[in-house]
Amino acid sequence: MKNKILLSIMGLLLVGLGITMSITNHKRSQIADVRKEVSQVAKTQKHVTTQNDNLQTTYNANDATAKSKLLEFAKAYYTFSSQSDYDKRFNQVSDILSLSNDQKNQLFDSGLDATGGSRIDNLGLTSQYQTATGYTSDLDNQTIESLATVVVKTSGTAQKAINQTVLIHGWFDIKSQKLTSIKINQISIH
Repeated sequence: MKNKILLSIMGLLLVGLGITMSITNHKRSQIADVRKEVSQVAKTQKHVTTQNDNLQTTYNANDATAKSKLLEFAKAYYTFSSQSDYDKRFNQVSDILSLSNDQKNQLFDSGLDATGGSRIDNLGLTSQYQTATGYTSDLDNQTIESLATVVVKTSGTAQKAINQTVLIHGWFDIKSQKLTSIKINQISIH
């Protein structure tokens, strides 16, 4: 009888040990699965972070380019002291512009009066770019909106020099790396 009891206890212990081993192996398998998932999440997170860093770097570069091209436009557009200088303005910035013909003609008029004479030379008009501050904001994946407040010193014959502040609003195309539209509004004269 003692042997039967002893064998029963040993059998129960073996069954208990088998159940414990089975549960432990199942938990180990679950732990291994969780570790694999965590590893995959970490790899995905690293990839997404790298993509975000690359997008941020690309956006920052395009943002800076949009701002600098608008300021380059402002400097060329508002610097002239003769009809000859006035006529050269478009050629100085044509490589950074992709404007419609209507807008190009509106922004870069001939500077001539109704008789065909030079308004610029006849009135002694001069314009000198002083300073500008640029701002940008992202419109979509293709276009960056850029603004610049520009201070310009203007004068004419028998007219004292005055400072004007103008707002230039430009749209920069990321693919072509050109300004595709520009609008100018006068803010103040001082």
